[in-house]
Amino acid sequence: MTTWTRRHIISLADFVPDEYNTVLQTAASFREVLSRRVKKVPTLQGIVVATLFFEPSTRTRNSFELAAKRLSADTLSFTPGTSALTKGETILDTALTYLAMGTNIMVIRHREAGVPLAIANEMDRLESQVSVLNAGDGQHEHPSQALLDLFTICSLLDPDLPRLELLKDKKIAIVGDILHSRVARSNIWSLTASGAEVHLAGPPTLLPKLFASWGMAHQASPVPPTSPEEENSPLPITHYPLPITQPKLFLHWDIEPALQNADFVMTLRLQKERMTQHLLPSLREYHQRYGITRDRLKLCQSDVKVLHPGPVNRGVEISSDLMDDPQFSLISQQVTSGVAVRMALLYLIGGGKA
Repeated sequence: MTTWTRRHIISLADFVPDEYNTVLQTAASFREVLSRRVKKVPTLQGIVVATLFFEPSTRTRNSFELAAKRLSADTLSFTPGTSALTKGETILDTALTYLAMGTNIMVIRHREAGVPLAIANEMDRLESQVSVLNAGDGQHEHPSQALLDLFTICSLLDPDLPRLELLKDKKIAIVGDILHSRVARSNIWSLTASGAEVHLAGPPTLLPKLFASWGMAHQASPVPPTSPEEENSPLPITHYPLPITQPKLFLHWDIEPALQNADFVMTLRLQKERMTQHLLPSLREYHQRYGITRDRLKLCQSDVKVLHPGPVNRGVEISSDLMDDPQFSLISQQVTSGVAVRMALLYLIGGGKA
């Protein structure tokens, strides 16, 4: 592992393999700590971690707060409904208030993309040495979720030494509302960095063909030209590969080719508010066309595993019986992995040296 130098974790777009491996192997060491009778270490004693969640969260918030406490950090919790935001205080002023309280790490979640980055920039401008960790911002990214997904998969393949190279040439399908998913965006960065073959599948309204250009945003090569008629066409184009020089990222408007011989399947929460925007005909039809069921998994490798970031709409994204089947489901392992991975992230940006 290399020495960690990153102060903020806002996006995975510029992560390099060494950083991924440092996170994975640091998380593995904390997983061992969590298996002990006394699940606490003094690593961040004296450090103050503030969880500034401007939108509701169960798993992410509690996972970060538990991770901080396991590292012996002091925690501050922010709830917008009972805060000075209701009296007209700005988000930036809220962050400055927590800075004045002596906060060392701010974990920020907001429904608008860019808020964690704006606060990180302000902390840097003030030369405060405060670290900012993006816990999900709008339709931008959710780095810690993608890293715990990565850790869950790599730990399955090698429990003793989880590392990025284990996913090279593995086929991973991500199914659902790709367009609005910050989880999918972060997973695309991490999984393509590993050399995995990533297949995105979803309805054309939730997976426009232009999305292929997002996966190439950090590349020098231009996006293949697309006419307005082709871009807006509802025709069921099922396979749209990127140029061979780009990461192995593919788009499907039918689910079957995405699942064919897949090693892992990630299904995403279908945001029911999309129904009011007329992006889907019905939840029933969505499940019939894109829901993950036992029959559909027969297209995959025999040892395929299924992941979901939660919360899950049972019977919509995934059949209820499959979600609870330990032969296929890694969903409970994802929740467990979340604490170890977030311990690793807080440790690394909190001044720990790998």
